[in-house]
Amino acid sequence: MTNYVTGNTIKTLREKKGYTQRQLADILCVSDKAVSKWETQKGLPDISLLEPLAAALCVSIAELLSGECIINANKAGNLARSGFYVCPVCGNVIFSVGKGSFSCCGVSLPQLEAEEADLQHAIKIENVENEIYVTLDHPMEKTHYISFIACVTSDKIQLQKMYPEQNSEARFFKRGRATIYAFCNRHGIFKK
Repeated sequence: MTNYVTGNTIKTLREKKGYTQRQLADILCVSDKAVSKWETQKGLPDISLLEPLAAALCVSIAELLSGECIINANKAGNLARSGFYVCPVCGNVIFSVGKGSFSCCGVSLPQLEAEEADLQHAIKIENVENEIYVTLDHPMEKTHYISFIACVTSDKIQLQKMYPEQNSEARFFKRGRATIYAFCNRHGIFKK
């Protein structure tokens, strides 16, 4: 049987925080012998202790279980470096500022890699007063359609969800330099 959290992970994180086994035990309201058993692989923390253990060690539950600490390298927070994730089951759209790990409907979602718009997915952009009018000459059938069009600038995102039998068009407020994304449910995401 594979352990769901390793003793080495607990020990490493405890020492990194500067806690003794007794100090960690006091925080969790368990004995220091229990902590010692976890760290020597002679026992495992009860599942009800995972959340308080992760909080005491200042890591997420996912980090505690995987044994890998995640460092946020996306300090700039520029939306132009963001990503889209789309559930192939329900069509849910997730927008993330930087890379992430997401799942929906029991499916792990990969970050979509946008390609430059091709002839079949040509994105047309018109400036209309203080708006950008975006259109695509694309089928909008139940089995083949544009799921969303988005306008992303360095500090804002505007997204228009689409449904079959609608027109594939959207209006966005002008907000400086922008990238327009369009997601085809068959062929993926395109940008201009």
